[in-house]
Amino acid sequence: MASLVKKISDQKLSRRDFLKITATGTAGLALAGQGNHLTKVGLNSLTTADSGEGKWITAACWHNCGGRCLNKVLMKDGVVVRQKTDDTHPDSPEYPQQRGCLRGRAQQQQCFGADRLKYPMKRKHWEPLTGGDKSLRGKDEWERISWDEALDYVANELKHSKEKYGNRSILYPSFWMWYYEGTVYKALNKYGGFVGVWDTTSFGTYTFDNTKIGISLWDYNNANDRLDLLNSETVVLYGCNPAWASAGNPSYNIWQAKEKGAEFIFVGPRYNDSASLYEAKWIRVRNGTDMAFLFAVAYTLITEDDPDTNPLIDWDFIENNTIGFDASRLPESAKLNENFVDYVLGKYDGIPKTPEWATEISGTPVEDIRYFARAIRKDKKVALLHSYAAARCKGAEDLPQLFLTIGAMTGHFGKPGHCCGPIYHAAAGNCGGFLIKRGSNGLPGVEFPVDDTVMGPVLWDAVLDGKYNFTGNGWMHQFYAGEERDLDIHVIYHDHTPFLQICNDINKGIEAHRKVDFVVTHAYSLKTEARYSDIVLPVTTRWERPGGLAYGNREMLIAHTQVTEPLYEAKSDQWITIELAKRLGIDPDEIFPFDEKQMFFNELATITVVEEDGVTFVPLLTITQADIDEWDVEGTPQQGRITLKEYLDAGIYQVERHEGDNLGFIAYEKFVQDPENNPVCSPSGKFELYCDDKADTLNALGYDDTVHYKPYPTYQPPVEGYEATFSDWDNKVKGEYPYLVYNPHYIRRAHTSLHNLPWLREAFANPAFISATDAAEKGVKTGDTIILWNQYGKTLRNASVTETLMPGSIALPHGAWVELDEETGIDKAGADNILCGAKATGMCVSGYNNVMVNFEKYDGEPLAPDHEWPQRIVSL
Repeated sequence: MASLVKKISDQKLSRRDFLKITATGTAGLALAGQGNHLTKVGLNSLTTADSGEGKWITAACWHNCGGRCLNKVLMKDGVVVRQKTDDTHPDSPEYPQQRGCLRGRAQQQQCFGADRLKYPMKRKHWEPLTGGDKSLRGKDEWERISWDEALDYVANELKHSKEKYGNRSILYPSFWMWYYEGTVYKALNKYGGFVGVWDTTSFGTYTFDNTKIGISLWDYNNANDRLDLLNSETVVLYGCNPAWASAGNPSYNIWQAKEKGAEFIFVGPRYNDSASLYEAKWIRVRNGTDMAFLFAVAYTLITEDDPDTNPLIDWDFIENNTIGFDASRLPESAKLNENFVDYVLGKYDGIPKTPEWATEISGTPVEDIRYFARAIRKDKKVALLHSYAAARCKGAEDLPQLFLTIGAMTGHFGKPGHCCGPIYHAAAGNCGGFLIKRGSNGLPGVEFPVDDTVMGPVLWDAVLDGKYNFTGNGWMHQFYAGEERDLDIHVIYHDHTPFLQICNDINKGIEAHRKVDFVVTHAYSLKTEARYSDIVLPVTTRWERPGGLAYGNREMLIAHTQVTEPLYEAKSDQWITIELAKRLGIDPDEIFPFDEKQMFFNELATITVVEEDGVTFVPLLTITQADIDEWDVEGTPQQGRITLKEYLDAGIYQVERHEGDNLGFIAYEKFVQDPENNPVCSPSGKFELYCDDKADTLNALGYDDTVHYKPYPTYQPPVEGYEATFSDWDNKVKGEYPYLVYNPHYIRRAHTSLHNLPWLREAFANPAFISATDAAEKGVKTGDTIILWNQYGKTLRNASVTETLMPGSIALPHGAWVELDEETGIDKAGADNILCGAKATGMCVSGYNNVMVNFEKYDGEPLAPDHEWPQRIVSL
């Protein structure tokens, strides 16, 4: 930014005008060249790379939004003057450009925003080793300190906690930590370890060890690719909204099936933007009641199927590729002489799972349940595509097995046009293994000396109560029999995961943060975790780092590079980790034997890309000795498809596809063709519609003794769900909290990221969506401020009244940063986890989508639109 700063200095601009220029809200403004004013510049006036001024740079679009598309910025004098997306080749349905969305176009405000944290800082009333007045966390003033002071403070707190209480007194609430190689967990593990956190996150109950029933968590190999989707006659979007959740190419790819003539069916509580785009038939299902709906679908298939006159069930698939569907197909080792078919017909509990039974729970008309069952019959080419929304509910532990069973009954696996699997993230509508594989940065791994891992929904209880139920220590080792353990947390260390914001029960989380001795956070703006900390360490964004690789869909890999030098006194997470390691007596070379530039080069040098045979992978990049010398790194020359410079200039490499190539993907194709020689991952090698391992594992976890799981899926009324909204279910008397909130991923944010960006705040109002029926009963109209509350908290939002939402359901978008009025206890931001309770049930799922609440028109001061709120700017 040196040249820009000099120009500003020469023109004697005021501090206010300087902030206007450096803040991203004025990225479309440029210096006029005369005087001390700013002039709006038209497109014809903007400099371009072609004119010799400015430089196009591939900028990171790094948040967990589901797209990760190509984002290019034109930099001049350290300022973004234009942005664009993919124009590296002509656009076509077979070979689409990887176009970014509005979230990526607002990304510059993350880096250059007026709310960037500039300096290390401490809470005014914090005192070393004691915490000072802990009740002021979240309310205190901030004081600027030096980096040496900040790092010394953090190191001393860690040393004190370890020496006095042991490593199990340090909480590092983060997951996916291995994805963020520069984060501090490496130093903490070298220092003896920490207590970690595990959470069901986006996947809900699909995070259960579903290898036991024959499917895996990872979505990339459980459904077909985008070109095979063109073969489908019917596409079911179950709880999906890729237009919001996976902005970028997924909606465009799915649209091609619509163009080809596919019929679309949408299942969910709200007729959303994606359903509207594809003109889908709406099958209404209340949030959190999917189990009842799907059991009624199974009942219809079972009772209406006739192999000769009305073939709905694929009996060949049931026979060859599954076990346990009915009494004749139970495994010899079965511990229970029960099966799915007899359960659905009501043999064991006296309740046939009829459409009439289900409609009372799910709200789905009987005729729609029967329509859906008939629409997915075996002799139609159907893509059954689910998001994970229905699994992010309490009481949904058996949902993965039940959805699998519906797909197995209708035989929608392993054939062109047929699939049954997830539509999620960048792989939405385009599953299959990556055709271009990112390389390795070459860093050594670290051991985890402490195995303590607390489940997200009970994390704050564990901190406050000093005990928790241990069931495993990470993503691949999480389902052990429950074991009660004592816990004594004194330090909380936050870096990339916004765990106070995204974990259930923010109010209880704030209480936990005010209990411990010390809280530290890495942040580039005053996110929730930073606000409730004692020390805040300002970190760089990815626009200020040497570069990195980012997957989008399976066909491309983005290489983003540095846009600007680090701003203010911000440092990278890796620099912080190294400096902290020195103070803790750890050799930094054991963690990071080389710098971030070498890491980036290592990744680039080890990228591989598929050959036309669809099997062989070869190096992508040609790297010369001149390249290695120019980068000033260690490396070996190699031959690849394109040069290093070509790749970095383009910022992307995409594998070109066409129908009939060798790069297509049909999930479970070999398993369907020859199940004996191509078994799935279950113990039997088949889809286990009866699975003793599943039942035994769930029953041993020890979070909830009110439910007993069977080897086949069963219906369990959730402890917080639709039936629980009644004080008297039999007589249909509503209870204290008669509505169900769910938390859709919202186009304005990527989870909690980007929530602070002014452009996105102005573009998307972030309301609570209320059904027209419920609004009329409460006297609420669009724009009115409403208050939502339950036993966990209260929050305000302006209402958006709609006919496209089922009565009794409220859609409160996920990810808003809490703005708590501590006198009233009311959050005004619509933070979803104010209402999501820390209640452990079943497998301790974070049940974001069936939250019981009440609401009414707010009688206090109406909320101003979010974009009119002041930014969280810390002036020191």
